[in-house]
Amino acid sequence: MLHSQGQPPLRAVSIAATLEAEIITGTIPGGTKLDEQSLSQRFDVSRTPVREALHLLAARSLVERVPYRGVVVLEITRERIEQMFETMAEVEALCARFAAERMTLGERAALQSMHRTMQALAVSGDTGAYETANTEFHQMIYRGTHNTDMFELAEGMRIKLSAFRRNQLKSVSRMEQSNGEHDGIVTAIVDRKSAEAETALRRHLLSAAQEVLSRIG
Repeated sequence: MLHSQGQPPLRAVSIAATLEAEIITGTIPGGTKLDEQSLSQRFDVSRTPVREALHLLAARSLVERVPYRGVVVLEITRERIEQMFETMAEVEALCARFAAERMTLGERAALQSMHRTMQALAVSGDTGAYETANTEFHQMIYRGTHNTDMFELAEGMRIKLSAFRRNQLKSVSRMEQSNGEHDGIVTAIVDRKSAEAETALRRHLLSAAQEVLSRIG
């Protein structure tokens, strides 16, 4: 069950976060079956929030429902993460191209305003607020495509990669690098230079991928 705002209950989010961390660190290895009853007992809740938590993990490509087995943890490999980042880079690059061509003047102004806000956050070292603003920054570009399917595709990939990128911008150095890369993206979009916007956002995502993969080893 979703809240009226369309968000899952906090208990389900909390359970999903715990299981996500255990899957990413290998505490729960790939191939493990996640049993609703066992998880309900572990977290001392009914099956409903557990079921909602498993839906969240499935949306992030951490588990899948297998016929006759139930919910099973997917293998987390470096190659799989690379492939997801590769896909995300191309999807977001196309979003940047379309946004440069299609954004209204108001949308371009709003993007510039968000970038200025993020610059101030980077200077202050407020990594938590920057991370939240960064999500909105990229969603503004998705919306700027004026293409619902493109927005949903990009947002879906963002959710899938969120488990691997969590806390990435908690690093001040990465936050500063990210903000610097945003300069080129915003300038190209505002100036309607679609090819440059596409290249800049692709480079930005591949840079993020390298940082994540360097931590995986």
